[in-house]
Amino acid sequence: MKNITLNVQGMSCGHCVKAIEGSVGQLEGVNEVNVKLDEALVEVSFNESQVSIDKIKDTIEDQGYDVE
Repeated sequence: MKNITLNVQGMSCGHCVKAIEGSVGQLEGVNEVNVKLDEALVEVSFNESQVSIDKIKDTIEDQGYDVE
């Protein structure tokens, strides 16, 4: 498993947390998603052979947030 921490802008409430955790959590190969709303961070534990970092970033951006 690989762990990454992404800086995600635009998150402001519990709905944002659920949207990101739900969408990223459904990707095949993602083991765990933890949104730190106060710090604007999203921590993801995933299997690199099943899902790419770019796919994870794209999924977050598809929810309407900016990944830096």
